[in-house]
Amino acid sequence: PCGFERTERRRDPPGGLHMKEQRIFAVSGVKDSGKTTLISRLIPHFKRKGLSVSVIKHDGHDFIPDVPGTDTYRLRSAGAQGAAVFSGSRAMVIKDDVTVSEKELIREFPDADIIILEGFKYSEYPKVEVVRREVSSGPVCDPVFLLAVATDLSPEEFSGKYSGIPVYGLEEREAERLAEYLCFSAQGLKNG
Repeated sequence: PCGFERTERRRDPPGGLHMKEQRIFAVSGVKDSGKTTLISRLIPHFKRKGLSVSVIKHDGHDFIPDVPGTDTYRLRSAGAQGAAVFSGSRAMVIKDDVTVSEKELIREFPDADIIILEGFKYSEYPKVEVVRREVSSGPVCDPVFLLAVATDLSPEEFSGKYSGIPVYGLEEREAERLAEYLCFSAQGLKNG
């Protein structure tokens, strides 16, 4: 089960239809473990390798999708069920009362080489788990789906079912090592 989940995507380049695989993995951990921090450190390393990256974040609570002062916020406050804004280079759609899955959102990013899912600790997606001593005493994800662990715990503190899983530190320099592992290891960005 380890290795990135792969999906085929279709892209319509000027010359016609093109098939390419996307690589999907989760960065998981308990609340406040540092998932967003790790993802924001991994993205530049993937970008330097010429890979495009999209992120889908799961929020277990309700969230505020817009901020006061924007036109879309005013329109939604006036009662619009949804609002969209776009320019020549980006777009944003906000919809209320919507049930959507990560699989549906993945389809919104057909040009991404890598899609990182933030959260999804109990899913069957391959994942990197962030374990920070301040908020967790060890991994909570099923080790069958772990590609690696990023932690401030020592490797000796991992025992039993978690032994043998690659361990990286939480420091910024470790993100580069982890990105290299994900790109070039047997469990990284290869078919499998």
